[in-house]
Formats: sequence, structure tokens, C-alpha cells
Amino acid sequence: MKNADRPSKILCMSTFPPTTCGIATYTTDTMQAIERKFRKSFQCEALEIVKGQKPGFPYHFNPEKKQEYIRIAQEINRDPEVKMIHIQHEFGLFGGEYGSYLFEFLKIINKPVVTTFHTVLPAPNPELKTVVQKLVEFSELIFVMTHQSAKMLKEDYKVPESKLEIIQHGTHMVAWKFPEKVKEKYGFQGRLLMSTFGLLGAGKSIETALYALPEIVEHHPEVLYLIIGKTHPGNIKNNRDDYRRFLQNLVEQLNLSDHVKFYDSYFELDQLLEFLQATDVYLFTSKDPNQAVSGTFSYAMSCACPIIATTNPHTKEILNNELGILIDIGDHKQLSEAAIKLLSDKKLREFMAVQAYSKTNSSIWDNIAIQQARAYQRVLDRDEPLKFSRPKIKLDHLKRLTTEQGIIQFAKISIPDLDSGYTLDDNARALIVVLMHYSKFRLKENLYYIDLYLSFIERCQTKNGKFVNYIDEHNKVHIKNDYVNLEDSNARAIWALGSMISEAHNLPPEYVKRAKASMEKARPSISGVLSPRAIAFTIKGLFLYLENFEDRKFKNTIEDLAQNLISKYDLIAEKKWEWFEEYLTYANSILPEAMLLAYSTTGKEMYKKAALESFEFLLSKMYKNGEFKVISNQGWHQKHTEPEIYGEQPIDVAYTIQALDLFYQHFKKPDYKVKMEKAFDWFLGDNHLNQIIYNPVTGGCGDGLEKGNVNLNQGAESTVCYLMARLIMESYPENPLPEPLVKKALLPKRRKRVRKDSRFEFR
Repeated sequence: MKNADRPSKILCMSTFPPTTCGIATYTTDTMQAIERKFRKSFQCEALEIVKGQKPGFPYHFNPEKKQEYIRIAQEINRDPEVKMIHIQHEFGLFGGEYGSYLFEFLKIINKPVVTTFHTVLPAPNPELKTVVQKLVEFSELIFVMTHQSAKMLKEDYKVPESKLEIIQHGTHMVAWKFPEKVKEKYGFQGRLLMSTFGLLGAGKSIETALYALPEIVEHHPEVLYLIIGKTHPGNIKNNRDDYRRFLQNLVEQLNLSDHVKFYDSYFELDQLLEFLQATDVYLFTSKDPNQAVSGTFSYAMSCACPIIATTNPHTKEILNNELGILIDIGDHKQLSEAAIKLLSDKKLREFMAVQAYSKTNSSIWDNIAIQQARAYQRVLDRDEPLKFSRPKIKLDHLKRLTTEQGIIQFAKISIPDLDSGYTLDDNARALIVVLMHYSKFRLKENLYYIDLYLSFIERCQTKNGKFVNYIDEHNKVHIKNDYVNLEDSNARAIWALGSMISEAHNLPPEYVKRAKASMEKARPSISGVLSPRAIAFTIKGLFLYLENFEDRKFKNTIEDLAQNLISKYDLIAEKKWEWFEEYLTYANSILPEAMLLAYSTTGKEMYKKAALESFEFLLSKMYKNGEFKVISNQGWHQKHTEPEIYGEQPIDVAYTIQALDLFYQHFKKPDYKVKMEKAFDWFLGDNHLNQIIYNPVTGGCGDGLEKGNVNLNQGAESTVCYLMARLIMESYPENPLPEPLVKKALLPKRRKRVRKDSRFEFR
């Protein structure tokens, strides 16, 4: 591998497990997220702060010995693979006054340094201020986790704003779960749960919650308070755990034994997150008024916990009245009042849970990794784009949305919304996706879903061969079908049926027979479609049909429909607007795609010309200044107007990838492959918010990207379209080289088809 292609090695200076501290956990989570997300761009390795020797670990040093800082800096300087040092800074981690031994390292190291401040103290004395200012001087960038910390650095330490970057404390992505469901797993049915977790110590002030508990129990005798976590090693003296013993005695004195449960152990991450998801109200009772950030507080929010928290810079900045309740430090009376209020109002707790879950989406580790990686790139002055790693293909959420009838239309976050019913649109697309998956992986279980979605399409077909689109939650035809234009939906059914027939060589014959029968039944209405997208979907479906079966009438229908579409193009297209309509709306790329398929079927150059012109025009509207943005659904893009720039949907990204795939297979233009990768990275966080749209935990995809947030509901359309895009990308190596560097060896294998005379360029 050439050096230019190697990931940049980043050394992360920190404590690491088994050391028990929040910074060790934080750094490990950060490194794992960056490696998981950008393993081809960055390689994160430990530069461990540890008093003992660590054979086999190349980089570690004793923080209490000044000479060790010099030794390790010299070692790192001799390693050309190391490109940057990222210091996780807490004053107590390093030797000397205010950790001043660290300067011995910084004076010698010849690699760029960035620093994360885990603590920022207000009103510094001159000595502390000098230490912080020197650290800033040695660092290319300073990361802090709250706006309050950034404000203090600017105002109290005179740190230039250009050196500061706010990156929130990361949180783990979890699937949405209702507390009652998780309680059943752990035997907490019928209890109202409050909880606290983390390394136990006097600074957590758990006694504040215990003193509040008798009054809470009076109103809610079913309450149970879970105190989760081992005691901090620094608080155990002579094998005595005095603080835990104090708390246990207090529980007995207050007659709370039936209402308090201690877990003196380390939980595995999955179990910890589930306990938080089972929690009705989380209690954060820290008595540190200057605590800059708390991982336990952040984790509780990400697990959708309504929170009662003591006031410090972190909680004051984050916690508003939609997320929880702030109280004064040590005030058990305020805590009991707040707890009684929340425990008495289930609807309020549910509202706060959704708000907390939504607010912390921006801070999940995948999103933190994106922000961190972009900062690394700026410091290293790297021009090449970040290389996003693709998630594994996962059908979990598609299956979760699917009932015995078909795929449900909508979801509330990741929970299927059964009341939303079903649509032909979604089931047709779901059929196409499962066919794609079956074509690649030949999983027998795919056949169940292929049969199910095909059956749904068959049930939607009426006696005259046309299809209804809307089926309600009771599996009845919805009245909405009577007043909504169903042309596009009917055409999508033709696309799905054609997709199935094109896989005749892979599927059980009876499945293909059913699809052909449905297509035959629809034949009388196929040629009469008028809307451009209905024409395009129909052309695609008929083209796929002809992949395996000769049908002169269908071939003629493709030409008739293509002539209709190109007539629209000839009427509307002009310089700087080479398009079929006076506007760009949704699924735009299906139109040039249909033109190219028509050219392949008929050999007529005018279709090829229109395909290329219209596709290049469309791409020019979506790829600008190195960024990718699909057409906004906020008013769409009207001719001769400036479009809105926010309001993007997964369906348009997926259809763009489909078209790029087709055009690349035909013309072998490397830029199409590069653009395909760029478009797919939109799902992974390469967008204006730097936030992932696809959820790798659930396998679902958010319903859209807005100006300031991702729509976290994971409905059928978005999830199926993501899978469609992901399955196409499976045929291509990750992270294609820029156009001048693409070699023939990187081109994907051509797809095999059955018919000897099928179009070679689309195999």
C-alpha cells in the first residue's frame, strides 16, 4: 500500500481500561467510533498514561516521572507513521503543579497536537491561567464539550475563538424501547424505576436522593431506586468502602430497603443501556458546581430518560423543561417534589423521553467521530475526502416493519405504527429490495418475504388490471384510493413485477408465473400512463421483463412511452434547463434512467442524447462545490428560481445511486462511480449536519434530513430505499479513487443475465 493510501496514525494520550475512570471510557469510545467509521482514513492507537510497565504496548509512560515525558516524545518523533497526538486532558492525570510535567512532552514532540479539555475551571488564579494558556499555545485545536466551557476559555483564559471547537460528549446509539418492555426482561414489572449509575463516590451525593425518597414513596409506594456501579477505587481506604456503607446504613435508617437496590458491579454496556431504558426517571445528584461534563448524564439522556439533575455548567446548558428538571445541589426537598411530579405524569415522562432521545441524536458516537475526523483533516491539511466505512447489510428493520399482510407504512422512531396501514408503493419497493438481496446472497428466508410482498401486490390489483395503493390497518381498501392519482403507484408495481420476472433464473417457477400473470392482467392499462415518472417506472419494469422474455408488444410500448417522454423533453428543455418538466421534484433520476433504457431497447440515438443531457443537468443541481444535496422537498426546484436547500429524503438519494449505477455500467465513466460513493455517504453522515441518517443498531433509516435535525422516524420508504442503495454499493469497492487514478482492475464484474441477446452493457 502506498503511503498516500495508508490511514493516518493518531496517538491518543489518555488512561485506558482497566483503569477505572470516565476519561478512560470516553477515550476508548472515541477511538472505537473513529476506527469503525473511518478505518481507511485514520488509525487510532493508545498513548497510555499508566504508572506500571505494559509489555507489548508500544506507547505508554509514567505520568509521575518527568523524564518519562521526554522519553516518550523522543520515541514518537522517530516514528514516521504517527501523524498527530490527541491529548485527553484532566489536570490530575499529569505530574507537577496543575499537570505541568506535560510541558516536557510538548516542548519536544514534533507532531501536531490537539487537546480535549475535560475540565475548565472558572476564575483561574494566575498559575492555573498560565498553564492553560501554554497548553493552548502548544495545541493546534482545543476541543471542549459545552458552550459554557468554550465561553470560560475565551473570557477567563483569553483563548482565541479560532482555536476552539465544541464537540459534545458522545453517547451510544440505542434502539427506541418503552420502559415497560425492558422492565419485563429484568423482573421490574409494576415498579416505577429511578436510577443512578457510575463509579460510586461522595461527589455523586447519592444521599440527596435517599433523603428525598421517603416522601416520594408516600406518593408512589411502587417506586424502586437503582444505584448502579462499583465504588471508585480512590474511595476505598484500607479495604473499607466507607461511602457505600454510609449509604447502606442510611437506607436502613430511613426504612427504604424495599425501595433501594444496590448493584456493586460493572455492567456490560448492553445491560447498562437497557437498565437506563427501563428507567422512568434518572437522578443526577452531583455536588460539583463546576463539573464541565458528565458521561453518565449524557448516557441517560441518550436512553430517553427524563432527568432530575443538580445544577452545574453541563446540566444548565443542556437540560430545559422539555427534558427534565433542574434542582439546587444537595436540596432533597426539591428533588422529592420534582420526582413526584414526573412519576405522577406518564404523558409528561413520555414527552420528555422523546425530546431527550431526539436531542442526543447529534451526539451519538458515530456523529462525534465525523466531527472529530473532520477536525483531524483540517489540522493535517488533508485535501482528500474522508473515507466512510460502509455498514453491514442488515434487514432487521425491514422485517420488523413487516406483518403477515405486508410492510407497514410508517414507524414512530423504530416502532412500527400499525395504525398507518400499508401502501402498494412500499410493498413494491420492498419486493425489489428483497429480490436484490436474494440475488446476491441466496438466503432461503428471502423467499418468504418475496412471496409476502408479491401477494400484497396481487391483492392490490383490481379486476380491470389496475392497482389500488392504500390498504388500511385492517387490510381493507382505503377510501383514499378514490381521490388520489394512483398512476405512479401503478407504475411502481410494474417495476416490481418486472424486477421479479428478470430474476426468473433464480426464483421458484411458481413465483415467476404469478408475477407474469399479474403483469399480463395489467397489460391493457400500461400503455396509457401519462405522468413522466409513471412513464419512467413503467419503462423500467418492461425493460426488466424483456431481460428474460421476448414480448414484441411490450417492446413497442417502451418505444411509445419513450416517445411521449422525449416529446415533453423537446418541449421544455432549453439551455441551462435540460429537463422534462418546468420543475424538479422527487425521484428525478428515474427520468434520464428511463431514457437510457429506452435507448438500449430501441437503439435510437435521440434517447441516449436526452438521457445524457438530462442526467448531467440533474447532477449539476445536486453536486456543487464538492457537496451532495438532493432536491429539497420544500417547494421543490422551480425553473428560473433559487431552490430551498433543506428538506432531503432518502428516496431521492437512493434513486440517484440507481441511476449512477446504470450510467456507469453503460458508459464506464469513473466520475459516476465517485459520485455514487459521495451520494451513499450522505446516509453515513456526509451531509450538512454531519449526522448519520441510517441507524446501524436498528437497520432502519431516518425519514429525512431537515435544516437542523434528522427525522428519526424510520418508516418503510426510507428504510427500503437505504437498503436499495446499500445493495447497489455492494457491487463496488469502498472509496473509489479520484477519476485520474481509477484503473480497470477496480471496475466491478458485469452482472450475468440469462438471455444471450440481452443488452451486454447492462449485465
